Amino acid sequence: MIPKPTEGTVSIVARSPDLDAGKAEIVVTVPTFRRPEQVLETLRSIGQQQTKRSFAVVLIENDAEGRQGAEAAAPLFERGELRGLVIVAHERGNCSAYNAGWLTAFTNFANLKHIAVIDDDEIAEPDWLERLCQAAEKFGADIVGGPQVPVFPATAERGWAGHPVFAPPHDTTGPVDVLYSSGNLLLGRQVLARMGPPYLDLRFNFMGGGDSDFLSRSRQAGFRLAWCAEARVSETVPARRLERDWIRKRSLRNGVISTLVEKKKRSAAPFGNLRVAVKSVALLAASPFRGLLRLVTTGSPAIALYPVYVALGRVLAEFGYANEQYRQPEKN
Repeated sequence: MIPKPTEGTVSIVARSPDLDAGKAEIVVTVPTFRRPEQVLETLRSIGQQQTKRSFAVVLIENDAEGRQGAEAAAPLFERGELRGLVIVAHERGNCSAYNAGWLTAFTNFANLKHIAVIDDDEIAEPDWLERLCQAAEKFGADIVGGPQVPVFPATAERGWAGHPVFAPPHDTTGPVDVLYSSGNLLLGRQVLARMGPPYLDLRFNFMGGGDSDFLSRSRQAGFRLAWCAEARVSETVPARRLERDWIRKRSLRNGVISTLVEKKKRSAAPFGNLRVAVKSVALLAASPFRGLLRLVTTGSPAIALYPVYVALGRVLAEFGYANEQYRQPEKN
């Protein structure tokens, strides 16, 4: 059994006996919430990485009461099958979990060069970590993203992989101007030193999008971004995420996040908020035509509706609408 968490924002509840924090140059952070079986598969894929680089793992349990993931994973660390730490982030929320893990890595590993990020519903390919690091070196990138390849239920209809909710933002490896997700990411230590803490804005804690905002601000701060199409992780997509209601809500949420991130980006510009609002209205007006074009090219009504929902979400954000899907994790 893991000892009771101590008072404070973060508790270390398990540690591998042979951990030499001074040797690890990379820390792989894994936030988890009520997915004990899945996180074990994630951790096993990390343990099978084919690289000569020295790395450790920080598992971040974000359910301080239930601690299912921590309970399941702690023996792997305590037996030395994985080198690293299991921590409890006592403050609930997506951003709180990431912040706790990144700060723990930054403050506990003196020779840290990179932080890698993978979610607890993802499986890394054996060369994942090495590919990310090679891309950072090749392109002189401070931040590298990679694809989260969706794995759909066997009963799912074909065509979902092409839906923008599941499709990667880039196809080819190289420098890019924008990244959106922290689900498959490599960050240089210099990014964390400059940007935080707190790294992710807690206003996005139960909505999502804190990673998109962080990456946008990092780009504004002058950090270089790259994409590595070969650094793949597979992401399990539960059947509920193929329901029309979930797709609609996620699409609306993406629009809300787009507005909020862009407002922060333009906050110092003259008439910044007004320009964002005008852009949102223009996108809403154009969305039926964009949707019709997508319907003609893909034949998918779901894909055709995506720009309509995103544009509507952007406009709704102007009136305070926020779809906090993470408030009800069982429905997410």
